[in-house]
Amino acid sequence: QVQLVESGGGLVQAGGSLRLSCAASTSIFNINAMGWYRQAPGKQRVFLAAITSGGTTNHADSVKGRFTISRDNAKNTVYLQMNDLKPEDTAVYYCNAILISGTYWGQGTQVTVSS
Repeated sequence: QVQLVESGGGLVQAGGSLRLSCAASTSIFNINAMGWYRQAPGKQRVFLAAITSGGTTNHADSVKGRFTISRDNAKNTVYLQMNDLKPEDTAVYYCNAILISGTYWGQGTQVTVSS
């Protein structure tokens, strides 16, 4: 098992930036891939970005050019840098980790973008 703790959410004005963090309780080299998702009120959870253990990244078309996933191996932490935020980016943001034993989710962090 792995525990994931997200942080970095908050209230920001449109056009602003935030960096979300997801700290894993195990070495991220033990994790096949980690990703970021978000869920707005009344909507389904949607994929934003992922990074594999080899460092390959993938970003949803909807956030390409604004959001960037990265990781710090020494800190067992994955980040989501979010720039040029828009009110429609308001949601709860979740990270997940895919291991051989299953997929694990963090508790989420709220991001609110005001216009």
